[in-house]
Amino acid sequence: MFNKISDNDLKLLKELYPNDYEEKIKKLNDNYPIQYLIGYVDFYGNKINVDERVLIPRFETEYLVSDTIKLIKESINDPKIIDLCTGSACIAISLAKEFNTEVDALDISKDALDLASINAKENNVKINFIENDVKTFNTNKKYNVLISNPPYVEKDEFVGEETKYEPQIALFADDNGLEYYKVILELSKNILEKESIISFEIGSHQGSVLKSIASNYYPNSNIIIKKDLNNLDRYMYIINK
Repeated sequence: MFNKISDNDLKLLKELYPNDYEEKIKKLNDNYPIQYLIGYVDFYGNKINVDERVLIPRFETEYLVSDTIKLIKESINDPKIIDLCTGSACIAISLAKEFNTEVDALDISKDALDLASINAKENNVKINFIENDVKTFNTNKKYNVLISNPPYVEKDEFVGEETKYEPQIALFADDNGLEYYKVILELSKNILEKESIISFEIGSHQGSVLKSIASNYYPNSNIIIKKDLNNLDRYMYIINK
């Protein structure tokens, strides 16, 4: 799932752990993510702290952010943004910086939100963190941008040995990985303004079925499935006008 460890990563690891470098190498040999050992990743030009409390931001998710920024600039004058299943808050931070606005960000995990709060502070952005289960969340606030990289891996799907160290609640979902999309689409009908954008990262085999599900909620909207750099379905955008 991750790129191979680079010489620069190993050099940095040696600088961070001069006295127990060999022990860290042993952890890497057990597929422990080097991102956790280094303690941060670069995401969309922002330093995002990571440890076992949060899913490690993937390169593919940067395209979710960049596409969403483009869509907002094309059709939304005053973005009111909510990021569901925020994790490290890498998405929320990127959008808050781009539009110089406060973003609401929800996650069920207090541990994840504790680290996300540190990331927001260090990146000098305003994030309103909400500790809640997206399945039971509701609000009287209205948004015109909803973005989410929810858990979408099927329970029996193999996604790499290194993911055993990541929070499993952030990876796996019931209903063939579709559980949270259905929950969020249902929620979106209550919290989104008429003119709005929904942005999802999706699983590589979920494009057609998710487009069909989304069409039931938004039959008159423009629903777009986009592929990643490996030509796999990876993003779904719903433009409501």
